Amino acid sequence: MIGNEFPAVLVAATRGDEEAFGRLWRDLQPRLLRYFMVAAPAAAEDLASETWLAVVRGIDRFRGTEPAFRAWLFTIARHEMLDWRRRAARRPIEDLPATALVERAAPDDPAATALEGFSTRAALAVVGTLPANQAEAIVLRVVGGLDVDQVASLMGKRPGTIRVLTHRGLRKLAERLGPDRISGMV
Repeated sequence: MIGNEFPAVLVAATRGDEEAFGRLWRDLQPRLLRYFMVAAPAAAEDLASETWLAVVRGIDRFRGTEPAFRAWLFTIARHEMLDWRRRAARRPIEDLPATALVERAAPDDPAATALEGFSTRAALAVVGTLPANQAEAIVLRVVGGLDVDQVASLMGKRPGTIRVLTHRGLRKLAERLGPDRISGMV
């Protein structure tokens, strides 16, 4: 997280400062890739690139705080993923196996802390075996760092539904991995 400097970084990025935009990218790209590695592993890198292109096109219209920016980024990401799924449904493609997920470490990443002692690759692979809505809710909450209301808005569901999806997903993960490894995730 960028913290108190976020408003200045955002203004600079909006004005075309590559270093400021790079700071936003370095902060959020690992989270974005982890989201896509669960939501659309076969196209994760491409979808992340398309998401950042959309951010570049629209950053001058964004107004808000750092958490709002993160929610905006993941809203764009989800729309890119849904568009990709629609296109993919029209043509067959080969999915990347879950065992090929790559660990992408992020500085000061709450997901890294939550998954302490369990590799990111293995964790994302296991999360990817959950029903799609549960996996997406967990990844947006844990990896994306979004709150329940933001995830609900992004997924077009009520906050209570997001809590239930997250709870059920974490319960399934606990059954598969053992409760000691999951307790700190949400």
